[in-house]
Amino acid sequence: MVSVDMRTRLDADVVLIDPVTFVADELPDLLRRNGRLAARGAALVGAKALGVDVEGTCFTLVPAGHTIELRGGTVGARVVVELDRSSFSDLVQDLQTPQTLATSLVTRLPMADHFRWLKWWPVLRAIIDGRPVHEPGDIDFRDRDGRPLDLGRRFTPEDDDAEIAYFLGEAGFLHLEGWWPAEMMAEISVDMDRALPGYQPDDGRSWWATTGDGSNRCVRMRYFQEHSPAADELLGDSRHARIGALTDDGHVPRTRVHGENAIEALVKPLDVVSGISDLPWHKDCSLGRHSYDCCAMTTGISVTGADDRSGQLAVVAGSHRANVQPNFIHPYLDLPVVPLPTRAGDVTVHLSCTLHMSYAPVDRERRVMYTGFSLPGERGNTIGADLGAVRENAHHNVSQTPAALQHSKV
Repeated sequence: MVSVDMRTRLDADVVLIDPVTFVADELPDLLRRNGRLAARGAALVGAKALGVDVEGTCFTLVPAGHTIELRGGTVGARVVVELDRSSFSDLVQDLQTPQTLATSLVTRLPMADHFRWLKWWPVLRAIIDGRPVHEPGDIDFRDRDGRPLDLGRRFTPEDDDAEIAYFLGEAGFLHLEGWWPAEMMAEISVDMDRALPGYQPDDGRSWWATTGDGSNRCVRMRYFQEHSPAADELLGDSRHARIGALTDDGHVPRTRVHGENAIEALVKPLDVVSGISDLPWHKDCSLGRHSYDCCAMTTGISVTGADDRSGQLAVVAGSHRANVQPNFIHPYLDLPVVPLPTRAGDVTVHLSCTLHMSYAPVDRERRVMYTGFSLPGERGNTIGADLGAVRENAHHNVSQTPAALQHSKV
């Protein structure tokens, strides 16, 4: 039995939290229960005193030895974050994160202060949810017989589903080799070329980027199943359904009905200088809703091969099991980085709570399609929800973050 369902909240339970009541009554109790746990995490990530101003309700969280102290006002805070009541409520309930609030310009901080604010996110989840911040040595990787897990393993269609599912639960990702025929991928590549003239900038159906020669390139074609019979056929194939059925959670594929964004076709051009293309380290839940949606599965279908010179994906093994900063790799993180070079027809799978990134291609362009599977129901959440422009813009802002700050020590 393998489950990757980490959900602890229901959309039906979301309320508008009153900051005065929360700070006076609920936060002191949370700190009594989880302050020691949170303080260990604050020490690991180097979190400094955080001041919060919610429309005049001001307080500071101060790491102090074996606990987190709550102080009135924001005097002495290393960074002060100003929030409106709605954003504060969303933050407490894990609907938005510091990165989302920065993207929507709710918070406007200098870059160094922004990263100090980002560092608090796993600590805040420790305070509110009682979820420990990851500590080095917390996660070990073992196969079903207790031996060290081979994180470089590739699975073929002939491998046992139980073995594949176990690896996914342990590592948070999969490399499925030869899952689709290369001939099918060649047909889909032709479909991508044919579909391209039907997409335009600002059409709400595509992403665009500018390359160094000044070209405006379409880098993501959404609703691609409407333009490619082969891609639509793939979505209805038993080999695709097999991936969603690996766990015991009843994951649900994106719907193929007309007007739904069931699969997206991406081109990774060389020399992108602006726009959304290659993303640095992030979890998909870095923009919020971890406790409502994780773990969904994202599948990347390699239309062309990818390696370290042509835009391959990389993941941090086990990071789905770790409460860590979800927008970059902190220097203390001890989990292994695993590159995923692929051939045409291979599939990569990563869980929504797994840290991952895509390298910028330097020799050859890469083509890939992305679709996925969400957890069923509410446990109340919307099946296959498209999170829309807010999340796209949020990832855009992440992608523009200077590379040096991805390992920031501020």
